[in-house]
Formats: sequence, structure tokens, C-alpha cells
Amino acid sequence: MATRNESPFRSTERIPKLSIAGIAILVREIAQRSLTRPASTENAWSPTKFGVPRPLMCVVAASGHTCLSSTVAQSGQQSNWVFVACCPLCSFVVVAFCGHCAPPTGVRTAPFEGHTTITTIERPHAPKRWTRTAAVLGAGALAAAMTLGIGNASADTVDPTPIPAGADPTGVAITPDGARAYVTNWGAGAVSVINTTDNTVTATVGVGSLPQEVAIAPNGARAYVTNRGSSSVSVIDTGDNTVTATIGVGDGPVGVAFTPDGGRAYVANWNTGTVSVINTSDNTVDPAPIAVGGSPWAVAISPDGARAYVSDRNGNTVSVINTSNNTVNPAPITVGQGPSSIAFTPDGTRAYVVNQESNSVSVIDTSDNTVTATIPVGQLPYQIAITPDGTRAYVANQTDDTVSVINTSDNTVTAIDLPVGGRPFGVAITPDGLRAYVTNSDNATVSVITIEIAPTLTGVPSAGVLGQPYIHAFIVTGQPAPTVTAVGALPAGLTLTESGVLSGTPTEAGTFAVTFTASNGIGTPATLDAILTVTAAPEPPVTGSLGSLGNFGS
Repeated sequence: MATRNESPFRSTERIPKLSIAGIAILVREIAQRSLTRPASTENAWSPTKFGVPRPLMCVVAASGHTCLSSTVAQSGQQSNWVFVACCPLCSFVVVAFCGHCAPPTGVRTAPFEGHTTITTIERPHAPKRWTRTAAVLGAGALAAAMTLGIGNASADTVDPTPIPAGADPTGVAITPDGARAYVTNWGAGAVSVINTTDNTVTATVGVGSLPQEVAIAPNGARAYVTNRGSSSVSVIDTGDNTVTATIGVGDGPVGVAFTPDGGRAYVANWNTGTVSVINTSDNTVDPAPIAVGGSPWAVAISPDGARAYVSDRNGNTVSVINTSNNTVNPAPITVGQGPSSIAFTPDGTRAYVVNQESNSVSVIDTSDNTVTATIPVGQLPYQIAITPDGTRAYVANQTDDTVSVINTSDNTVTAIDLPVGGRPFGVAITPDGLRAYVTNSDNATVSVITIEIAPTLTGVPSAGVLGQPYIHAFIVTGQPAPTVTAVGALPAGLTLTESGVLSGTPTEAGTFAVTFTASNGIGTPATLDAILTVTAAPEPPVTGSLGSLGNFGS
């Protein structure tokens, strides 16, 4: 069991990286040379064994020793040396290791045109899931892509300039108005406050020892920070960013979450197997903490406030607390290994649990607390956040230095390689769903991901009248801002702007069939079929005197 002073990352070993340029050079070299079978070597590439004379090579990852010697290896075994390339057509992969490293036991070597040593061993298990780019590109093309800095296709983009933060940034939370992000700096005993308008740090707030997680009250007035080294919670007034209270809780507090009404905050105490409940009106703690057992780590409150889900990091389960009386359901939910983060969908029907040591996410149906899906993500995932519309979940992968994106409609991973900084830890999404903030512990920075959203187009145009001003604004959503176009003849006198405003003064009457389309390069363009009707102006009513008939009968 970890102690309160342990690193927040569970696994403390960090494998350094090969440089991208070095990998590109290596892969180009491999691509330019034939991996022909030496006559004296039984385990080299073989056209008869693999069905292809020259297998394609493709880059799949970059983690391992920082130096790059003239030694290359092929191996299907997970090990401490780096996976550099794989063959998508057979059961081999290529890895690189330093000259001072010895190949694993049982790995055989073969000469490679007198220049490099090839070490091969057949993969004893099914091939790993490689990236989509790796599955289709040869080494030359992929090396060129790496040289140009091109990653896998993704609906999101990462700002190339991360935001400087304090030492070892870990947790992150965003105010309800989206104006500020609060970041705990584990190694600095402080919280950085980021203005999300220009992504600058506007304040640094000193808190307790080893601050790990942070939660913002639903009204945005206060931020609660768990100080794992101080066994306390610091309360920050977000109006002036001063600490107004320090609350003693259990030993080694980690996760913290508010009830939807803001009346209580639940804190998971890692070292005591309990959950503390803070009454936020006066910041007092219920005298009897909730015993959940094991090693409570993450805590999340259901959107209706009825239940608190708490992960047991060592027990590989999730406990459910009924917040009406703070009793614990007798049967915890079994998930993957090392559950480290929990997030609910906005409708509360599902809870997503990150299993750090299983490299996966478990999906819990909250109606019966059963696990309905297990989703593979990146290596050593830690924290998860779900977009406000509930359509996507973002998972920070510490070993890969990436963020995985899950489509919650079918629980498939739509992007596994959004590159952020070193050892990403926390992730939070702005209330408008347009940006994700990711803490990078190794770089003391925060990455900003622009969440690009497929377009929508709604709003049926009303009828117009000949010769009278007309305006109709379609409701258009999406990021980047979609462009709206029309197929079919618009009524003469009307024009359509790219933002979706149809306006003008119609000069011809009739009915016009038009298809409007909103597109932004993300997903499928949105279309709307409409019949525009322009009617003739009504005849003016007959008015005036009766003339000579006005005296009739006089």
C-alpha cells in the first residue's frame, strides 16, 4: 500500500524516450534495405513463412532508451526496450535497444547486410492493436509523416504551446462559467489559476503538502483541494484566490467531489480506507467517516446527488455510497486493476472507471451497477473526463504521453494518440465542451485540446412575401465553425451567408426546393431539406368615399 508521501502516479518508474527524429532515421534506413533471409539464419524474414517478400514496416510507439545505436531488434515480447516498428502483415515487430543492453534470453540475432544486427523472435500472442496510421503505411511513408510531425487522423487538435504551471501538476478543475482552470501542483504545494480566455496563469495559491485533486463548488465560489501530505483540504475563495479554511480529514486524501447542490464534499482517504464528508456551509466534517475499506482513491457523485462512487485502488472495485444516509452498498462493483478515476455521463446512466494497471476503462450501468463494457485505452491511463453533452470521454495516458478519446455511443476509441506533454495526469473539460485541459506532470505544463465537433443544422425557414424584407437564421453548431451552403435555386433576391443567415428581399414568387448543408471537415456534414415559399403581396384593401352615391336618398 502506498503511503501519503508516495508519488501520485502509482507506478513510479518512467521509461525515457527515443527522439522522433531518431526513430524516423532508423525507420527510413530499414525501409531502404531489404530484410532478406541470410542463408545461415533460421529465424530471419522469410517469404514462405510470412507470405510477403519484403514486409512493410511501420512506426507504432516511442518509449525506451534515449540513445540510438546501430542495433535493431525484432521482438513480440513486452519488455523494457522500446517498440520502434512493426510488420502489420505478420507476427513480428521491430524494437531498438542500446549497445549496452543485452537482448532478452532466447532472442536470436542475424546479420543485416553487414550494417545492423537484427534480432528476431516470433510473437507468442495475438498482435497488439496498433494505430490506424501504423496499420496502413509503410516505413518510408510513416517516417516521412513523423518527420513532418503528422499524427493519426483525429477530430481534435492540441495547442502547440502548453501553459506553464508549477512543479508536478496533477489535478485540474474548471469553474462553472469556464473562465478559470485550477491546477494542483503536487511538487510545489500550490495551485495555479489559469485564465482560460488567454491561457495565462493569473495567480498561484499556496496550499498544503502534496496537493493532488481539486474540485470546484457548483456555484463556482470555492475550490476544494486535497492535500495528501497534510491530511487536509484547503478551501480557496475563487473571488480573490485566497485560502479561507484548512479542513482536517482522513490520512492521505486523494479524490474530492461535490454534491450537485454544493452542500457537501466527499473526500476519499487513501491510507485509512474511509470517506470524509464535509458540510460546506461551515466546513465541518461529519464526526464518523464512511468506512468503505481498502484503498479509496477516486470519488464521483451521480448527477442526481443520490450516490457517491468510490474506487478501491488496491481492491479493484468501486463502492457505492447512498448519500441520503451515507451507507455503503454491501456488494462493491468489480472493475479492472488499479481504478484511479471515475466520471458519470450527464444523464447519470453510466459511470466510466479508469483502470490504470489494466490499461482500460470499465463502463458501469448505474441502474443495476453491472459492468457492461471494458474499453482498451493507452498505457497507464489515469484520469477521465466526459464532455457536457455526454458524447465523448477523454482519458489521460501517462506512459504514452497521449489522450484517448472514447465515443460513448458505442464505447469505441476514436482517437488514441492525441499528443500532449510528459506523463499526462489530470483532464478537465470546459462547460461549453469546446476545450480539454490536461496536466503534464513531467513538463510542469498544461496542454489545451481544442475539441472539434461535427456540425448540426436546424431551423426550417418560414415563408416570405414578394417585395418584403426577409431574414432567417439557421441554428448552426460545430467546431470549427461550419460553413453553410445551398444546393438548389434560392428565390431571386435572397442570399445565404456562410454562417447560415438567409436574407434579402424576394423578387419572385413561387416554391423553391433547396438543400442546405453545414460542413466543417469533422464527421458527416449536416443537411436540411427545405421548401422555400414566397407568396405574392396581398392586394391592398379598397378604401375611399362613396362619391356622388354619398348623397343618395337625400
